[in-house]
Amino acid sequence: MDQTTAREYSVAARSTDTFGRVLCSARNHHHIIDGPVQNGCPGEEITPVEAFLSGVAACGVELVQVIARDQSLPLRRVAVSMSGMIDRSRQPREGVTLFNSVTMDFVLEGVSDSEAAALIDAFKQR
Repeated sequence: MDQTTAREYSVAARSTDTFGRVLCSARNHHHIIDGPVQNGCPGEEITPVEAFLSGVAACGVELVQVIARDQSLPLRRVAVSMSGMIDRSRQPREGVTLFNSVTMDFVLEGVSDSEAAALIDAFKQR
C-alpha cells in the first residue's frame, strides 16, 4: 500500500446504559453521541448528523490550511459553518435517508479574494 495515497481509518461505537446514548472511540479518544429527541433518545450530546457535519466542516478547515501551506499562501484563519436539512417525506429514493440540502460557508483571512476562491476550488477537487 502506498502510504502517500492510501489511508485507513477505524472507529468504534457501542451502546451505553442510557437508551440512545452511544460511546464512540477513535484511536485513544472517546466521545458521546446521543440520538435525537425525536427518536426518543436523550439529545443532550451532539447527534450523529451533527457529528457528520462537524467532520466535514473540520475537513474543510484542515484541507484549506494544508493547501494554502503547500502553495505558500499567507492564510491566517479559516472558519467553516455548515448546515444541512433532511426532510424524510421528500427523499429521492425509498430506503435511503439523504440530506435534501447542505450548505458550507467558508471565511478565509490573510488571502486575497482570488486566492480564497482558488483555495476553495482546490478543496472541492479533493
